[in-house]
Amino acid sequence: MGITEFLVEHITNIISFMGYFGVFIFMTLESMIAPIPSEAVMPFAGFLIAEGQFSFIGVCIASSLGSIIGSTLSYYIGLYGGKPFVNKFGKYLLLDNHHLEITENFFNKYGEGTIFVSRFIPVVRHLISIPAGVGKMNIVKFLIYTSVGATIWNMFLAYVGFYLKSHWSKVGEYFHVLDIIVLIILTSGIIFFIYKNIKKFKKVVNSN
Repeated sequence: MGITEFLVEHITNIISFMGYFGVFIFMTLESMIAPIPSEAVMPFAGFLIAEGQFSFIGVCIASSLGSIIGSTLSYYIGLYGGKPFVNKFGKYLLLDNHHLEITENFFNKYGEGTIFVSRFIPVVRHLISIPAGVGKMNIVKFLIYTSVGATIWNMFLAYVGFYLKSHWSKVGEYFHVLDIIVLIILTSGIIFFIYKNIKKFKKVVNSN
């Protein structure tokens, strides 16, 4: 079994075991500041739709509710905690302050519509709710933009997974290529993680 097949099988099994509640929890975390991309959850929920274990409507409800609740929690973190909260506790929540600053500038520059648009942008969608809270965006508008954007994106990814699983025999012909791509991504991620932590360590040493 190659890397791709291994990951697909195990991630699908995890989501299958947890059911709709698992989709809900993963998407709640994804819409906050946990490093769980929707691209690593929703396509596999789509696989389970193709296998008859999930339904489109069930996945839609579970993922949308998760996205809305996670985003709303982040909104209130921004509203009541603001930057002081982020600066104090961000490191414990795996929050990258640099990414938050970029997201905040994005929100300030393009306005409230970014809440909808950001659902389709990696990294930004994890953080955009915090600047919305800091900026005291109208909560009704926030919920509408979040609900519509998150539902469209989540179901697009679920359909991609459904389509791939329905044509799995053809996809399997390219597993060797996918294995190489996955290996490159994993290796790059490990190297970047080590490099980033070495830089932090050097800063601490130099400051002392």
